[in-house]
Amino acid sequence: MPGSKKGSPARTFLLLLLVFIAASFLGYAFALGNPDVAIDAVKKIAEEIGPISDSSFKNFVLIFTNNSMVALFMMLSGLLFGLGPWFIMAFNGFIVGLVVRAIQLTGELSTGQIVLGIIPHGVIEIPALAVAGVAGIIWYREIVHGDEEAGERFRRGTVKALRLLALSILLLLVAAFIEAYITPSIAGIG
Repeated sequence: MPGSKKGSPARTFLLLLLVFIAASFLGYAFALGNPDVAIDAVKKIAEEIGPISDSSFKNFVLIFTNNSMVALFMMLSGLLFGLGPWFIMAFNGFIVGLVVRAIQLTGELSTGQIVLGIIPHGVIEIPALAVAGVAGIIWYREIVHGDEEAGERFRRGTVKALRLLALSILLLLVAAFIEAYITPSIAGIG
């Protein structure tokens, strides 16, 4: 069956999503045991990001630009023996879990608001980042495996990776639009 063999892009995609989800639970569990550390970490993240603009368009551009850079980094990190995307997905998942628990601890938003603040765009954004990770892993696998000359394997891998990166960025465009324009009103945080 196409796409079902070990190491297939579909399997890699699903495993990257599972890594993100598992790391989210780990981040949440860490924050349960270390609430002060979680709150301090979220404060530092908020300082790094800066204030949220009153302009949905500015937020859209910031979100899209940031996430596109993460996607590009995800793809390029795949060239590090195919391992980079796994670590990036785990790190991002851990941070999401940590942030969710820290926001709960502050009491500024209800659990429902937190969920509604993540789910509408997250169901597109997280898979989009996983697609970028798959792009990098495929690129690495194409370079390392095959009978063709190294230059041909690199070229073929690059083309495959860039096609998947383009899909990822298109999905991130949609996710950023939802996050900037729709999520705040749905979650009651706008």
